[in-house]
Amino acid sequence: MPDFLTEAQSKLQQQADTLARQLSEIELGASNSQQVQLQTTELSKDAGVFALTQPVKYGGLGATALELTIVRDALGRRNVGHLPGIFGPNPGLLAQATEEIKQKFLEPYLAGETTSGFGFTEPSDAERHTWAQLDGEELVINGAKSYVTGGSNADFINTLVELDDVGPAMILIETSRPGVELERSFSSVDGSHHASFTFTNVRVPKSHVIGEAGAGMTRALEQVNAVRMAIAADCVGLCSFVCTLVADHIESTNPSDKNHATRVQFGRMRTKAFAARSSVYRTARLIDADENSVNEVMASKILASETIAELVDTAIQVVGGEALIDSHPLASIFRRIRASRLAEGPTDVLHANISRGYLDLNLGRI
Repeated sequence: MPDFLTEAQSKLQQQADTLARQLSEIELGASNSQQVQLQTTELSKDAGVFALTQPVKYGGLGATALELTIVRDALGRRNVGHLPGIFGPNPGLLAQATEEIKQKFLEPYLAGETTSGFGFTEPSDAERHTWAQLDGEELVINGAKSYVTGGSNADFINTLVELDDVGPAMILIETSRPGVELERSFSSVDGSHHASFTFTNVRVPKSHVIGEAGAGMTRALEQVNAVRMAIAADCVGLCSFVCTLVADHIESTNPSDKNHATRVQFGRMRTKAFAARSSVYRTARLIDADENSVNEVMASKILASETIAELVDTAIQVVGGEALIDSHPLASIFRRIRASRLAEGPTDVLHANISRGYLDLNLGRI
């Protein structure tokens, strides 16, 4: 639940809210994205937020799932959680790599000297998953990834690959290696940037396998689940932002008008926001208790992303045509949150997975 926070958690919430207020002031005045990111990172470090996503062993603060949810919720409530540079890079999958790989790739990455991408999705017309064959001390990789998050400027890609006779494995592939080709870079409606790659007889040392060979899907899903929770927390924060915006609109346009239909709409918005926010906080606590919460993470991501989508649509109807102007916050949120219903698994796919989790594996809570 978002209530009954400890003193330390309440203090963190205040820190995040203070940062959010500061960020909401610089966004409009910044002239370009690089300037926004530099200002954002500086303010985030001063607020003690930047290092929350980085483990203690790498010099970070090692925040819990609940702490990250608190912060992302607070940032979303002021519509700034999407700004780049708020959180420092975290090891992610590389935390499970060999010491050799950590020294060569992880340390520069955490220092902000290199960037990474995440290769999970194959093209729809791919004949098979991206695969690798062992050849002595090297792996030979072939295939393609169609939607590499962060791939445009990535120095390396953590890639899900089918290792012959072993199973799925996460393999680190430098984008500078012969046979790696950036097919195209593209941005999506939410403003994020991605890329598609092909791999033709790409050779990497077998030490580039991250974690245990054959457990690649598990490794990949660990990263996916963390991103799902980040999306969910940002979405419930945005639910609060949208509800506040609509309340201000109702009170400012004609405070004496007790339009019953509009008030019913607003009450429905707050009810749905309450349910989604409660779900996300409950799931964060389950994660921190080290409970199996894969299905709960999917449910929370669905509730949060579908709820903010519905709330924004309702808010635009209430506010009217001005909400469709590019500079209006509802127009910006509308574009961003549409992608959240597809990111890290479309809603229908996640519903099917939740069903399978309970019916086939007896997993999941209500």
